[in-house]
Amino acid sequence: MKLSPLVTDFVKAKNSRDSSAVVACFAEDAVVQDEGREMRGLLAIKEWSDKSFERFQYDIAPTGIGETGDKTVLTATVTGNFPGSPVSLDFIFVIKGDRIAALSIQ
Repeated sequence: MKLSPLVTDFVKAKNSRDSSAVVACFAEDAVVQDEGREMRGLLAIKEWSDKSFERFQYDIAPTGIGETGDKTVLTATVTGNFPGSPVSLDFIFVIKGDRIAALSIQ
């Protein structure tokens, strides 16, 4: 499975629990949708990342990658200390240039 460098950087940053590296993957006006919430902009994305690292320890293991229109869909098994672990999630990226413009986790 061949992941783009940006998606690889995002997964590595999340698995390393490095919020600064997570934020570096996103455009300034990026939007993240996760757990029924929407985070807009780098400050909100940093807060989202920090809080997720505080709440849970987890690992993202990619299992598939695909393209749908302008979206990159990464399917991954997420294993950690949260209810229902492990789960299969889709990370749906919209990439503009060399940054993530939008991310929806389902």
